[in-house]
Amino acid sequence: MKQAVKKVVLAYSGGLDTSVILSWLQETYRCDVVAFTADLGQGEELEAARKKAEALGAAAVFVEDLREEFVRDFVFPAFRANALYEGAYLLGTAIARPLIAKRQTEIARAVGADALAHGATGKGNDQVRFELAYSALAPELRVIAPWREWDLDSRTRLLEYAERHQIPIAKDKRGEAPYSVDANLLHVSTEGKALEDPWQEPPEHIYSRTAAPESAPEAPRTIEIAFEQGDAVAVDGERLSPAALLASLNAIGGEHGIGRVDLVENRFVGMKSRGVYETPGGTILQAAHRAVESLCLDRGAQHLKDELMPRYAELLYNGFWFSPEREMLQAAIDKSQENVEGVARLKLYKGSARVVGRKSPRSLYSREHVTFEEDAVYDQSDAQGFIRLNALRLKLAARRDRER
Repeated sequence: MKQAVKKVVLAYSGGLDTSVILSWLQETYRCDVVAFTADLGQGEELEAARKKAEALGAAAVFVEDLREEFVRDFVFPAFRANALYEGAYLLGTAIARPLIAKRQTEIARAVGADALAHGATGKGNDQVRFELAYSALAPELRVIAPWREWDLDSRTRLLEYAERHQIPIAKDKRGEAPYSVDANLLHVSTEGKALEDPWQEPPEHIYSRTAAPESAPEAPRTIEIAFEQGDAVAVDGERLSPAALLASLNAIGGEHGIGRVDLVENRFVGMKSRGVYETPGGTILQAAHRAVESLCLDRGAQHLKDELMPRYAELLYNGFWFSPEREMLQAAIDKSQENVEGVARLKLYKGSARVVGRKSPRSLYSREHVTFEEDAVYDQSDAQGFIRLNALRLKLAARRDRER
């Protein structure tokens, strides 16, 4: 027998899975279900999700615009770290889940709910991300994970349930059940169906945010991105809010086919999965940020930061946004960004975002020191002692090895 639940707040997208879950929760637990939909810039008309939840009997529906908070408080901190999982993934889904969970717990307390629910499957990372965040923010609330409880253990059975309960089923442009898609202002990810074969090239019709590089404009476009304390603040001289800036870069980068990644990644739960990601604005933003950092960060700080980045990225990927170790790393990263100020110039062309210039009022770059022409600031003979001291241990080891 199911433990009694009075009211549950469901992270609701309006798609097939969470629509079935909304109905299943009412049927199984005989409880009120409050639907919460976060607008993170997924590019959909979210009033349709509201109406669908209401039609399915939701006790209340919250649809909230969190785009600015998402970019300011979650995307930008990760990009200060240049976070990249397994050398390729800019963490678009992983960064979004903590914010959804945060607002979900706040709504739960406001409406007097005693449980939280999500639509993540028992095979993926998102169940971990949601539930680790719930544990950090509202450990007193019960968590219901339908995919780990029900017998609807396949997409086919899910569709059959939806048909029996007259739940509208979305179709793609070809009249088929859609791929599994997650979208927000940072990225679009696509999984499932044909993509489950990692040898098969992704069909072009799955891409929604980027033009094919082959059909992108023949003329390159040059853009300039300005940074203050490690965060982007302007594009081509126009100051923009965080969300507006990322949206602008998405449009520009998408037109030029920037940011497509076809990746087989290691999930936290232990299996490998194949996903296709579109992150046009984020790809541009990371290249630009590193360009300004290259002028402003001391060598030791820059190299240490690059050593910390994989650990930071793994924490985000695995769902530990609200962990003390992520907060500790964030404090160090943010300290490193105090002097990261300047402008990066990039040339966009048929899928590539290439840095072609950078400048900063806080630059450590000294042209008079690095010039190949005559200078009065660097005594080249100093290098002799520097090399001699660094070579000493190598010479001692070589002498030992010769004496064996």
